[in-house]
Amino acid sequence: MLTPQDIKNITAAGIATGREVFATKEDITGLEQRLGQRLDVLTTAVDAYAKKADTYYQEMTVLLHKVQRMEEWIRRAAEKVGINYG
Repeated sequence: MLTPQDIKNITAAGIATGREVFATKEDITGLEQRLGQRLDVLTTAVDAYAKKADTYYQEMTVLLHKVQRMEEWIRRAAEKVGINYG
């Protein structure tokens, strides 16, 4: 398994030669074999978090629209009763 120092060395070598370092399919397969179930658990956790974040942002978008609509109603009502709503 790669240590943090190994990763720094690989990254430094890529920077020194001006080449970018990409993971190949074999690298990923080897990583999955070494990590086994832990990688599945990690990807499941990341997917679950991404879904929760997406749901949260959708809810905030709906809430923002609702607040803007209510603010418009308040502004119109204030005009009709002669109150300055600014």
